[in-house]
Amino acid sequence: MGTATDQPRQDVPRIHPTAVVSEGAQIGSGVEIGPFSYIADQVVIGGGTRVGAHAVIEGPTVIGERNQIFGQCSIGRVPQDLKFKGEISHVIIGDENRIREFTTIHRGTAGGIGKTVLGSGTLIMTGAHIAHDCIVGDGAILGNSATLAGHVEIGNQANVGAFSGVHQFCRVGPHAFIGGYSVVTRDVLPFIKTIGTRSQASIFGVNGIGLERRGFSPERISALKEAYRVLFLRGLRLEEALQRLGESAPTPDVALLIDFIQTCERGFVRSSPRKPTEASVD
Repeated sequence: MGTATDQPRQDVPRIHPTAVVSEGAQIGSGVEIGPFSYIADQVVIGGGTRVGAHAVIEGPTVIGERNQIFGQCSIGRVPQDLKFKGEISHVIIGDENRIREFTTIHRGTAGGIGKTVLGSGTLIMTGAHIAHDCIVGDGAILGNSATLAGHVEIGNQANVGAFSGVHQFCRVGPHAFIGGYSVVTRDVLPFIKTIGTRSQASIFGVNGIGLERRGFSPERISALKEAYRVLFLRGLRLEEALQRLGESAPTPDVALLIDFIQTCERGFVRSSPRKPTEASVD
């Protein structure tokens, strides 16, 4: 019978014999690295993170703690940008993310912010691509094969549906919901459902169900729905609607929505192929 000393120590990295880990990598306590994975120089992996089979992680890349990186992922490789000339750039990943099979996350560029950032608590589903200089906020979800072009910002708790694409330099606001198979080429409003392709992309009311699941109170959701009515269903010019909302002591959520609209540089998705009605708020 084995003794307690025969059991594997939980604070010691467990690296499969077929994995290749560079001497220049820093591997935290309790890290697991699966068969045939490759961890290059200038890679830091925080404690408790698990790396699946056949994953490739190149640097400079810093990965936080307790992440699950599934097999066949590619993280920290050079960006798909013809302007990239081999400059030093980074990938920075937070804690407790789930990064599923075949996800690709590329380093930043000198022409951008020099880094690609993934927050904490995200779910990145199979085959998703996060291009150079993107920032993905905490708790965000990227569906299967969702694709972010370069310089995209995804807000906290936003959801990008499966097989959707986000054009370079676009922003997706916090708690936004992009339906599957969408292609967005303008900013996507926070708290609101956006579905469609390019010029046909449209807004379809506040994402009430999603916000409820995120713990929003009925009062917070109701305030956002009223703001949506004022902005898009009352026939007001946008400037007039924003002014009216600003004068009505907006809640923090509505104030965030107002600020997002006012700071859009690419414009934002708002048109609808059908005539909007009060029912479209829900």
